[in-house]
Formats: sequence, structure tokens, C-alpha cells
Amino acid sequence: MQHNSRYCPCNSNKLFADCCEPFLSRSDFPQTAEQLMRSRFSAYVKKNYQYILDTYATKSRQNLSVNELQQADKGTQWLSLEVVSCANQNSVEFKAYSQVDNTFYLLHEVSHFQIESEKWVYVDGKIIKDTGPFTLSRNDQCLCGSGKKYKKCCLS
Repeated sequence: MQHNSRYCPCNSNKLFADCCEPFLSRSDFPQTAEQLMRSRFSAYVKKNYQYILDTYATKSRQNLSVNELQQADKGTQWLSLEVVSCANQNSVEFKAYSQVDNTFYLLHEVSHFQIESEKWVYVDGKIIKDTGPFTLSRNDQCLCGSGKKYKKCCLS
């Protein structure tokens, strides 16, 4: 599955240049927890592990390194992001879909954020119980965001 490189991987329906790219390139900073969460998803898609590490809260990042993030993500292809809700300004519930080899995975999480040194950072997240591997059938909507059925899109 390939993301259309012009559009942002975070599924905002905006061009990458007008959405997460300024955050990943450090020419701008997220103004909301949702923007940070979306940019972190885009960073995983783009394999920008330094950005991911730098956007952890200081306390949460103490025992992490770029190499550890890279190793944990090895072989993972991030496919799609769905923001479920932003119940308050400090938390975002989302579903992120990925594929490792021939297995699809759902990461369903409520992430918690805070402002640290005048910038939004990721503190931690609570995994929701439907997280894990799942089956994508031929007639399901493709996860790449095309709007087509899986059998007529990335399966073919």
C-alpha cells in the first residue's frame, strides 16, 4: 500500500506541505494535541524517528533512543489514521492501522499530551482492548484512503 505522496499520511485530506510537513521539518510547531498526534503518525509513516523521540515529554523520553524506536517499528508499514475524538485539549483517541508482513494491525489508543517548554509533547497512552491483529476482507474499504474496496485497490 502506498500513500499518495502529495497528501498528508495523517488522513487530514490536506497536502502534506500544508499539514504535517512543516512540523516534521521543524519550520513550525503543532498548536494542538491533535496536530501533534497527527504529525507523530506522519513521522512514523516517513520513518522520522528523531521527530518522534523529540516530541515525547521529557519524563517519557528518558529511556528511549532513535535506534530503539526504529527497531520497534522495523517491518511496520503504517497505512491509515482515524481520529475518533478529541474529548479535551489534552487527549486524542485514535485508530492507527498498520501492516507487518501479511498481517494487519489496529492500534486503538487514547493519547495524553501536555505543553512543555511552550510546545505540545506526548506523555503516554492508554491502549483500548480492540487493539491487535485483524483480517481485512476483499470487500472491505481499503486502508490506503482511496475509498475503493480492498480487492480493487491495494490487493490487486
